[in-house]
Amino acid sequence: MILHLYVVRHGQTYLNKYHRMQGWSDSPLTESGIADARAAGERLKSVQFSAAYCSDTMRAEHTAQIILNTNEESGSVKKPIHSPFFREQFYGYFEGQDMDASWYAAGAPHGAKTHNDIVAKFGTAAAKNFLKQADPFHDAESDDEYWTRVAAGYGLIAQQAREGCDQWGSLHAGDNILQISHGNTLLSLAKRFGDPKLDTSVLPRNGSLSMFDLDVDADFDHCLRIISYNR
Repeated sequence: MILHLYVVRHGQTYLNKYHRMQGWSDSPLTESGIADARAAGERLKSVQFSAAYCSDTMRAEHTAQIILNTNEESGSVKKPIHSPFFREQFYGYFEGQDMDASWYAAGAPHGAKTHNDIVAKFGTAAAKNFLKQADPFHDAESDDEYWTRVAAGYGLIAQQAREGCDQWGSLHAGDNILQISHGNTLLSLAKRFGDPKLDTSVLPRNGSLSMFDLDVDADFDHCLRIISYNR
């Protein structure tokens, strides 16, 4: 069974504005971020969503609720299911720190000065693993830890699609699902599941829309197909 996922990056937050690492830490949407969410809601105004999911962060929940409120007349669900499975990568010690300085700390011991340099020379898995190595407490998520959690999120959607849930009952092939996601997670998904020709040199914009097809009967390595990205 294939579900159509409309995946929106949350609106701009204050930590985004200040160019700070924002994984499991959180900050409110700025006025610009609220406008991001409203603009996404207008784009999706006529789409009927049979289910909605987001992380348990206020930036994701606020974005989801703005979109669903705008979308109300289409007969969509009223509230999202929020879960830690859908959180951004956990940056550990580097949470809230300057983004450029954090990625320099991770990459410099390996001869790479920026996140893009790390990815270009060593790949996306190395970016996560290098940050964990640079974390003096080693609390930041490794690549394996990160993907195990993300896979559980899509497993949750698949399980509820197959078995139903109290919030919206059963889902059906072709249903539209709203998901609010995060910048580095969208980038990671694009690199793992997308066409190599996709431009992944920058994070998806706040409020941008990506389209995925989710096969709820497939294992995680084969469950997602990216239809469009960062639009």
